Amino acid sequence: MAYRTFRQEYLHMPVVTRAYTTACVLTTAAVQLELITPFQLYFNPELIFKNYQVWRLITNYLFFGPVGFNFLFNMIFLYRYCRMLEEGSFRGRTADFVFMFFFGGLLMTIFGLFVNLVFLGQAFTIMLVYIWSRRNPFVRMNFFGLLIFQAPFLPWILMGFSLLLGNSIIVDLLGIAVGHIYFFLEDVFPNQPGGGRLLKTPSILKVIFDSPEDDPNYNPLPEERPGGFAWGEGQRLGG
Repeated sequence: MAYRTFRQEYLHMPVVTRAYTTACVLTTAAVQLELITPFQLYFNPELIFKNYQVWRLITNYLFFGPVGFNFLFNMIFLYRYCRMLEEGSFRGRTADFVFMFFFGGLLMTIFGLFVNLVFLGQAFTIMLVYIWSRRNPFVRMNFFGLLIFQAPFLPWILMGFSLLLGNSIIVDLLGIAVGHIYFFLEDVFPNQPGGGRLLKTPSILKVIFDSPEDDPNYNPLPEERPGGFAWGEGQRLGG
């Protein structure tokens, strides 16, 4: 019964969230089983551009370290906020969601050339959290049952938590910076006098990912509650 429940939940996940989280879990499993090593995955510009090991542009986003608290923490937040975005503000706009992945990944890769980071998956998760939090500013968050705050503070709370664990905050700052750039270009600048949309999803992505049969009247799950995890649980003000 538990197996069927997990299988149904897995198949019910939206396609991009399912693909990305599955790739992260499988990559970590392959490292744990010693089928591959982190040295084959990490971001190294010299190996990418001189030795043509272009897979590193992707694999450095798929490995979050060995199985442990840090890995589980990142996976839960990745799953939760990636799914909330895909089922919420990106519902019926899978191509736009994929384009956001490409845009965020490109910016992080460029910034990664200067900040000497070898794995960018955690920064990418923070980017997703930041975009969701700015699009849901009135959601009240309950972090570990200890702190109650509104959603836009969540990325900064996570950065402080990371600092308490002894991790570098450069990763979190990178995710916040890239998330803010996307949010500004997509949600803020188009609504300014003289502004407009600078980010336009390529037609080829729309052909591949967007289904014309999507029901525009579909009522998605509330964006702040896709998975039932208590960490970072949200509730809208007045709700």
